[in-house]
Amino acid sequence: MKRVNYENKSVLVLGIAKSGFAAAKLLRSLGAKVKVNDREEVKNNPKAMELQELGFTVVGGGHPLELLDGVDLIVKNPGIPYENPLLAEAQKREIPIVTEVEIAGEISEAPFVAITGSNGKTTTTTLIGQLLRHTESNPIVAGNIGTVVCEVAAEATPNQTLVTELSSFQLQGTMNFHPHIAVLLNIYEAHLDYHGTKEAYAAAKARLFQNQTEEDFAVYNADDQLVTGFAEASNASLVPFSATKTLDSGVCIDEEWIVFKEEKVIKIEDLSMKQNVENTLAAIAVAKLSGVSNEKIHQELTNFHGVKHRLQFVGEVNARKFYNDSKATNSIATKKALDSFKKPVILLAGGLDRGNGFDDLIPYFQTKVKHLITFGQTASKLEKTASSAGLDSVTVVDNVEEAVTTAYNLSEAEDVVLLSPACASWDQFKTFEERGDIFIEAMHRL
Repeated sequence: MKRVNYENKSVLVLGIAKSGFAAAKLLRSLGAKVKVNDREEVKNNPKAMELQELGFTVVGGGHPLELLDGVDLIVKNPGIPYENPLLAEAQKREIPIVTEVEIAGEISEAPFVAITGSNGKTTTTTLIGQLLRHTESNPIVAGNIGTVVCEVAAEATPNQTLVTELSSFQLQGTMNFHPHIAVLLNIYEAHLDYHGTKEAYAAAKARLFQNQTEEDFAVYNADDQLVTGFAEASNASLVPFSATKTLDSGVCIDEEWIVFKEEKVIKIEDLSMKQNVENTLAAIAVAKLSGVSNEKIHQELTNFHGVKHRLQFVGEVNARKFYNDSKATNSIATKKALDSFKKPVILLAGGLDRGNGFDDLIPYFQTKVKHLITFGQTASKLEKTASSAGLDSVTVVDNVEEAVTTAYNLSEAEDVVLLSPACASWDQFKTFEERGDIFIEAMHRL
């Protein structure tokens, strides 16, 4: 770990979740004077109580503005919006506000491969981690994928690589963060309740490139105009990938092959995850930049079946293929999933009603969906949207288990049964993971 000078610096850690807990302990080890604040009462928060037992000053039950007095830096939980009154006041006082990713970048002796995008981050990050196992870099996978970045950065050695999934929330709180390889997959309109506008959301994603130099690499989706513009404005060496056009450099599809700089890497027909080709292209770009052989790439990509709940191939029953995309909590993700299939799709969709419509799914109901099976609070909305699209094959059911059985009974050989709800899960489930697990269990009962 690099010994960054935080001696006697007054730091306020805002939000005691996993990242705040790890950041507080790390900053104190670096010599900072750390205060910790959370809206929940200390007695109701086991991590807050643990920090208190370790001697930290912990304030719970709200965000009193007097906590800002004498503060040099705020390290905030990524999910806390900047409109929070304490953060708004901190901005007026010009107190720097960062996320723990910034601290991780300062202390890490290991280089970063950092991945972001509106869709596909977790799948791409996981796949890159598996591919880099075939190098001497002993990769550590962390970030939004579940492991706190600053925690692993403190332990990483110079000969390792930190493969890090980053959200827009995390990236907005960076200033000097500098990945050696930055991967930007795509940008769709998302998280506007947090960022306010698509432009602000996109700018947060683009921070991934802002500190790169000519010695670094920007891996980017050449099929996304907005992404391409951000990448081309960076100082890094550009490594584009495309699923639709031939490129002189980078990674693309040339007839039946995926190629890297015109070098044939793997045949499309050999991929175990043909429905997720963009993520695969990005991962291959990072693998080739990192020295992974084509043989090892082939070994991994013929056996990789995706990440659970993210366009995950679950299994096959009498020539019907079942896919679990429970993580698709908005119509953008569902459209992406439907774009991945050429076979007829029986779509299972529905969930929490957030007040939005589904008109953007109309072209997909017209061209991709053979039958819609819908459930949850949005069932009537989705049924109405399908009717507007001219899709009369719609069945409303009570729950996911019934949806799976109904889908199987309506299906024919070679059909795809896809759970891609286009909605959050909280009307019927605690989490999208629970929803996906029930889908998987119901499929196995078939």
